[in-house]
Amino acid sequence: MTSSENLLPGTRRALLHRVATAQAEGRAPSLVAAVRRDGQTAWSGARTCVDGHAPDGDTQFRIGSITKTFTAVLVMRLRDEGLLDLDDALEKHLPGTGKDVGRLTVFQLLGHGGGLRAETPAPWWERTPGTTRAELADVVGDEPLIHPSGHLHHYSNPGYTLLGSLVEALRGDSWAGVLRREILEPLGMDRTTPQASAPHAGGWAVHPWADVMLPEPAEDLGLMAPAGQLWSTTSDLLRFAGFLAQGDERVLCAASVAEMRAPAAPPETGDWAGAYGLGLQALRRGNRTLFGHSGSLPGFLATLLFSVEDDVAAVVLSNATSGPLTGTVAADLIQIVADAEPRMPEPWRPLPEVDAGLLALTGPWYWGTQVHALKLLADGGLEFQPLRGVGRAARFRARPDGTWVGLNGYYAGETLRVVRADDGTVDHLDLGSFVFTREPYDRSAAIPGGVDAEGWRGLDL
Repeated sequence: MTSSENLLPGTRRALLHRVATAQAEGRAPSLVAAVRRDGQTAWSGARTCVDGHAPDGDTQFRIGSITKTFTAVLVMRLRDEGLLDLDDALEKHLPGTGKDVGRLTVFQLLGHGGGLRAETPAPWWERTPGTTRAELADVVGDEPLIHPSGHLHHYSNPGYTLLGSLVEALRGDSWAGVLRREILEPLGMDRTTPQASAPHAGGWAVHPWADVMLPEPAEDLGLMAPAGQLWSTTSDLLRFAGFLAQGDERVLCAASVAEMRAPAAPPETGDWAGAYGLGLQALRRGNRTLFGHSGSLPGFLATLLFSVEDDVAAVVLSNATSGPLTGTVAADLIQIVADAEPRMPEPWRPLPEVDAGLLALTGPWYWGTQVHALKLLADGGLEFQPLRGVGRAARFRARPDGTWVGLNGYYAGETLRVVRADDGTVDHLDLGSFVFTREPYDRSAAIPGGVDAEGWRGLDL
């Protein structure tokens, strides 16, 4: 086992114990895990059935469907460059995909909301050569749709094959080549590759009723590669987790990776503890929201999870077809660190400068009789929230035209405008057509419907 000194001894021991328990109870040939905090690896460790041969942060494991998140990033880059719109039909950029598949939108494919089947037609794609499915028609089959498009989340491996082919069509290069050039090289992920590169783990199946093992095949997935081909390490995946939490202008900006985390389609009935965004899974663990992805292929299990608010990420990799619950372990590692050693708040500092006009807008505003407060944030944005009870709170970002756009909650995408009287003084705030005034039903302000001429009164009417 190895670990840094960034965590207290008690925390490190708790992490080690959780990993050791997972390997022993899950009967995994080996299991390696690592935690990232404050932008660097804070702890790493491994357990193995072979004394003296524990994998480390440089040992490759196959990561299965975590590959989908890489493919989603490539598609979002195409969107940010203006080469496609997420609402575009696939057929627009990938001609020949047919009347059923071709009408699905890029957004639906990214969020598994297109209604496609979960798997390819037989034979089992994970255990057969990719040459078995030489064309996209071999991947989607004769009856590709089993649900109405856009109505619910239904996980689809063929959907991400289509997205990989879309990337190739618009870039004029192989999916693997685009991936290396646009994500892996900028982020310094030189141990993430389509094919295994030593040192790497071998994949194993462990007998369910006896302590014996069977080697698993490691097939090249061909067209299915964008759905699950990659090999990677805990070190590389922690670097990728940091990017997914904060963005990196060399790859994808913070706003676009945040967009990937937003739920894209309604979950299946009863599955309200989790959701799926654009290539990213989201789950609730207590009062904490975790993002990331899990992956599996014959002989391997993998999970990457991160908490944006706690600035903690965890990666767990194992070379077993089934057994250790890598997703549960990764979530537990985040909880151990975040609960035992909470993130230190940044020290308060005054703003370097302030716009006098904005400062004058801060303070209480009334929507009818409900009082809200407008606050100027350190990043130059605004925060608007109720002062009493539960209500609609939101943050806003300035637009060049002097208006503000909502970033979250009920007012996400809505416009906040400062409405002035003829003499230039502020009359009211218009938020998505709702009028907010400095006093409850301010008679001097332009309030739709007007204000009773006799004003406020007591019980004696």
